[in-house]
Amino acid sequence: MNIQQRIQNQFEDSVATKQAAYAAMAHSIELAIRLMADSLRADGKVMACGNGGSAADSQHFAAELLNRFEKERPPLAAIALTTDTSTLTSIANDYAYEQVFSKQVQALGRAGDVLLAISTSGNSPNVMAAIQVAHACGVKVVALTGKNGGKIASMLLAEDVHLCVPADRTARIQEVHLLTIHCLCDGIDALILGETT
Repeated sequence: MNIQQRIQNQFEDSVATKQAAYAAMAHSIELAIRLMADSLRADGKVMACGNGGSAADSQHFAAELLNRFEKERPPLAAIALTTDTSTLTSIANDYAYEQVFSKQVQALGRAGDVLLAISTSGNSPNVMAAIQVAHACGVKVVALTGKNGGKIASMLLAEDVHLCVPADRTARIQEVHLLTIHCLCDGIDALILGETT
């Protein structure tokens, strides 16, 4: 197989995965949009966390809300729990890496806030710990996963939203995660700006 064929295969696989994800996830994405918009309109905030590429997605999402997505609007309260190296390294050093997000949720989370918990496998121990603390604080969870949701799937409460990409390849899951994040940002803006119901 030559390089051009490999490139074509990547594009075709990505398109097919996104089409399957739309069919499986569209309703849940709408629920997540409404949950986050309701929180933000009630002076709540959205916190986001994840590891590796999911950490980058957390930061991307928070930046789109705090600054802007595609339209001008007031800044929205969003925090990526992945960005403060002093906090992350002190918690990891003094306690455990599994607590790097949960301690932040415990300190910053308030009832009515939302946690966007991102894990391609659904099995990230520090993301799972953040979900446990979120529930204890009255923070609702939107879990963005793949691979059948892993252990996170069984942790979620009825009021949480699970956005599980129907794929096993990490690259495909991450591509759908980014698209989903853009859907969340677009839908939140539409509700905040009164452009839809």
